[in-house]
Amino acid sequence: MDKKLSTPGSEPSAARRRLLDTATRLFYGEGIRAVGIDRIIAEAGVAKATFYNHFPSKEDLVLAYIEEQDEDGRAAVAALPPKSPREMIFAVMARIGEAAASPQWRGCPFLNAAAEYTDPASPVRQAIAARRAWYRGVLRKHLTADGDPSPSLTAALLVAMSDGLLESSYLDDPKRIPELTREAVTRLLVRG
Repeated sequence: MDKKLSTPGSEPSAARRRLLDTATRLFYGEGIRAVGIDRIIAEAGVAKATFYNHFPSKEDLVLAYIEEQDEDGRAAVAALPPKSPREMIFAVMARIGEAAASPQWRGCPFLNAAAEYTDPASPVRQAIAARRAWYRGVLRKHLTADGDPSPSLTAALLVAMSDGLLESSYLDDPKRIPELTREAVTRLLVRG
């Protein structure tokens, strides 16, 4: 699917941007299945034909939402100042606390979407799986450079820990998440 439906190097249309911004706000705030296309069209102020010109189906819009969330996360990690491998692991993981500090935090958008798209073969779940593979890969790269004896296993544990902390930040006291993240990473990276 051509995600942006625009020519290479050009900006996506203003209508597409409004649709995606509206969908992002509503999907994240209320849930994907709870929000219908007609509401997104109305709140974005576009015609139904314009919506379908940019997104042939709601699933295409959901996929664009997930892909954009992924792109934003990857860009944030890429923008982290270079540090030692261990410090990079802490910096990547610290993003959990930063996300949880937002007053609008309603849990991880990827975990939320995965709960609504239960078929692992769906394009939405495939995009989420690709995001998780990238995340594990980033951690594995820094763990390898840090001399971790089992970087793949430790990366998988860090991702599982991230999932728990992301949901905890929504369900429990989000102010504790930065401290819990630092403590959990510190304990996990201790080598005998």
